Amino acid sequence: MKLQRRRFLRLSAGAAALPLVSRMARAQAYPARPARLLVGFAAGGPTDLAARLMAQWLSERLGQQFAVENRPGAGSNIATEAVVRAPPDGYTLLLVGASAAINATLYRNLSFNFIRDIAPVASVFRVPLVMEVNASFPAGTVPDFLAYARANPGRLNMASGGNGTPAHVAGELFKMMTGIDMIHVPYRGDSAAVTDLLGGQVQVMFPALSASIAYIKAGKLRALAVTTATRSAALPEVPTLCDFVPGYEASGWYGLGVPRNTPTAIVEKLNAETNAALAEPEHKARLAEIGGTPIAGSPADFSRLIAEETEKWGKVVKFSGAKAD
Repeated sequence: MKLQRRRFLRLSAGAAALPLVSRMARAQAYPARPARLLVGFAAGGPTDLAARLMAQWLSERLGQQFAVENRPGAGSNIATEAVVRAPPDGYTLLLVGASAAINATLYRNLSFNFIRDIAPVASVFRVPLVMEVNASFPAGTVPDFLAYARANPGRLNMASGGNGTPAHVAGELFKMMTGIDMIHVPYRGDSAAVTDLLGGQVQVMFPALSASIAYIKAGKLRALAVTTATRSAALPEVPTLCDFVPGYEASGWYGLGVPRNTPTAIVEKLNAETNAALAEPEHKARLAEIGGTPIAGSPADFSRLIAEETEKWGKVVKFSGAKAD
């Protein structure tokens, strides 16, 4: 009887360990087939570009195709919900950007909780936004702009690619910290807003640097400041906004996420390969072309960034009274 009982206990222990062994085996074999990287914006913009860079790097390093799939709409929430509902097996990834932190407050009835339902994999890179005006605008510096805005309250139009976009909330943060009065004019995307800024229909904008750097270098737009805490290597002569508005900081940032309950071994593998790619000189050079700076770090580091940004932009959204389109 004792021998039978010991045999039963060994078999039971072995059976209990099978799911763990199976998960570990799947993680070691990962990826065994192509994967998808969902991005919540249309092809051609800065977020799509970020996704395509990451997909290319992962494809090269992991030997399977990581295909970008654009699911635009609702400020990236459509793509996020699709990933939340996907199997947690590492074959559906999300391009995570600053919009995720903004949307947590901007949208009141989301079907998911981003921090709970998306597992952070890796922060990848940060890009500055840029405070810019038409080349004919009468202010050439941030102090000149503030003086002009205070002398003309409510007469300046601030463009953005839409309510709740990083460009919008960056401008609202500027208004909140300086007390100036500007009218927000939302467009359906940054390209349309930049077009009207070039034409003089609006006076100022805070887009991602990659959306307008060509116009800045051509002299068609004037960069007054970058919004990051340090200057951008892409525009080294342009000062930071915090030089004139102490404590100001805003940036676009990108990373990778997967559905919660994705095996830890898969998350760690994706994180390690992402960090390794970011350390390669050729990839750093590609990022520098669009004004990007690698972030790297652990999943926990990325989790902290998301939490901090969610709290920060929640305050700005409430201050501005912004509502989702």
